[in-house]
Amino acid sequence: MTTNRNPLSRWWSRAGAAIFVLAAAGCTPSPAQTVLPVSPIPPQQARIWFYRDLDPNHTQARPYLRLNGAIAAISEPGGSFYRDVAPGHYHITVDSYGVDFDQDRDVDLLPGQEVFTKVVSNDNWVDFGGGGDMGGGSFHRDTFYVWAIAPPLAHREMGYTRFFGGGTLTAALPAR
Repeated sequence: MTTNRNPLSRWWSRAGAAIFVLAAAGCTPSPAQTVLPVSPIPPQQARIWFYRDLDPNHTQARPYLRLNGAIAAISEPGGSFYRDVAPGHYHITVDSYGVDFDQDRDVDLLPGQEVFTKVVSNDNWVDFGGGGDMGGGSFHRDTFYVWAIAPPLAHREMGYTRFFGGGTLTAALPAR
């Protein structure tokens, strides 16, 4: 017995099979399966971790991260890295067009201590969605924040990021 299916029903069959395969494979990304070797914190140093989620619905801008006003690195969307620093007080900021409260962090580090910071953005803090009599254009300006994150959560979230390595911050940092 021969069945003559029309092209539309064949397309639906293939689409259904593709959806089934995608659902079985899982559409959410899984944490990195490989463990990258991270060197221990050098003697008489402390470590500051930085990371940022990859969210295509948020800005992909790459602002500078600063320690006591000196550039420490660039914030990469979906990236993580660390900087080894001398123990002491650090004022951690991220360059931002928008100015809001609670955008920066102050940390006091002891030898061997590490802290985890996450860069987050608010794309709607400075925003204009023109239209009507205003000409129809729109724009937004990036507003960034540095959050202190508890180590267990930071480890879990950093598993979804690309590791960019680390190193000792050799630039002289202004005293705070």
